Amino acid sequence: MRGKNKTSQPRRGSKKSNVAANKSNDSPEALQEAKNHLGDGAAENITERIKMAEKKKKKKSDDVKTVSRKRKAENNEKLAVKEEETTLETVDQFIPTPLSHIPLKILMDIEMELVYTDEEDISFEFSDPEVSTSTQSVCRDSKKADAPSAPDGSTLPQIDKQLQMTLQEASACYRQNNYTAAAEQFSTALELCSKGVAVDHPFESFPEDISSIASFIETKLVTCYLKLKKPDDALNHSHRSIILNPAYFRNHLRQAAVFRCLERYSEAARSAMIADYMYWLTGGTEQHISKLIKLYWQAMIEEAITREEAFSVMYTPFAREVKAGKINKIKDVFAKKHPDYKERIYTDPHGVHILPQMAGWPSLPPQKYLLTLGFRNKHIGKVLERWSSRKLPIFSDRKAPFCPLTSEETKRYWDNTGKNVMPVIDFIRSTKLTDNRCACSPGIEKLHYASFLGRLGRAEEQSQVINQAMAELATIPYLQDISQQDVKLLQSLMADAMDTLEGRRSDKGRVWNKIQQIGLIEDYLYQVEDNYLKNKRLRIARTQRMRMKRIQDAQQR
Repeated sequence: MRGKNKTSQPRRGSKKSNVAANKSNDSPEALQEAKNHLGDGAAENITERIKMAEKKKKKKSDDVKTVSRKRKAENNEKLAVKEEETTLETVDQFIPTPLSHIPLKILMDIEMELVYTDEEDISFEFSDPEVSTSTQSVCRDSKKADAPSAPDGSTLPQIDKQLQMTLQEASACYRQNNYTAAAEQFSTALELCSKGVAVDHPFESFPEDISSIASFIETKLVTCYLKLKKPDDALNHSHRSIILNPAYFRNHLRQAAVFRCLERYSEAARSAMIADYMYWLTGGTEQHISKLIKLYWQAMIEEAITREEAFSVMYTPFAREVKAGKINKIKDVFAKKHPDYKERIYTDPHGVHILPQMAGWPSLPPQKYLLTLGFRNKHIGKVLERWSSRKLPIFSDRKAPFCPLTSEETKRYWDNTGKNVMPVIDFIRSTKLTDNRCACSPGIEKLHYASFLGRLGRAEEQSQVINQAMAELATIPYLQDISQQDVKLLQSLMADAMDTLEGRRSDKGRVWNKIQQIGLIEDYLYQVEDNYLKNKRLRIARTQRMRMKRIQDAQQR
């Protein structure tokens, strides 16, 4: 579940993918890119393992149905709904290849190249070619005097000597594979930063420079804890590295690696999606880096789909806005393809979805998709529809606007609804870069969820989710243009979240709780309207039955 710690993280066995036999059709361009940039030896080993897996798959073809009766990965082989061109105007060249199983070795090689890269200089966030231009345009408007120069000619702050020595010792321990000692030294360095020891002349430095130093230390702690196989300890550090520097794509990719180790694949997919977008946004020019990130993103989507039992998925490409009538046709197609998941069928109405697109990078815009989900449990699908009908998202256990529940009722809500809805929300976000309801929607959802965890007494998880929400909010201005109203909302949410983490004021007066109150009122009105329409239909049906009975009686006489 979300915000898991070690005591609450159940480990689930991996299900085999249904499309292992289709690996040869799965983005050969991306696999060739992996070969070029991860090394021929590694790629050849990967290729051999893929061939062996295919041979084993053929021998066990009779057992395919028992391995995975849902055949979810196969759903992605036919992402396009077979309708007339005038219905959705799909373009053949945009339809992606099937999502097939990507070997763990490839993911580990990608992480070694992009996540565990040994960045020794604090200035790396400003001096790397792929990020230097954009980061400087975001973070500074003029050059600083009397400071060392970066390779691109810009100027950098002078690191405090005590901090620099601590970081050198930490880096030496890291290179010697002594990750425990390295983590201790990096923690000491982070403590020095919190006390104001970062640069020699803090009043002459840009705030972004100090943030960059702290972000660098946070990312090094992430890699140390990942090496120590302690992803729970790495989680908050990955969130804080993004809060401090949301424009750096590696920070998001490191967050994805942490989520992968925690088996939170939907959230890992979202982090990888944002990492790829940030790489492009900040001036990245090397296609192989973007393709490796997309491959990682693709693997996380596949894991999320194949492991989920409660719902099934269908993506439908489209070119223009799809009207309600067409959505109903899509739902009919879904019901025929997935008869076990038609208790409630939901098509996400807010924003468009994107999938990893290897070809045409980055000149062609990404293909847009509608996401349709089908549920075994009608209640969960209905809750999701109600959630999406609001202008602002909420996550609440209350049945009425001014009716708080007891601790027992709150726990019951979590067991029956909450823990089943959150994975769906996270999956929806895994291919959805922006939300057209409200720019701050992803952060608000997480803050509502954190508040709920607080009422359940799960303080550690609450802290993790608040940090995750702040990372989401810090990233929003880079993902889309936001209005002045959204800017004020974002600032208020960030300030309240920080106050909550630091224990200032009670949780009751927070911005997201006011939003929740409005949402609950909307929900209450929705229920009143729903009940009115239901009763109206019953009255009409009763009147029609009585009329038919009178007609039949008259005919008999």
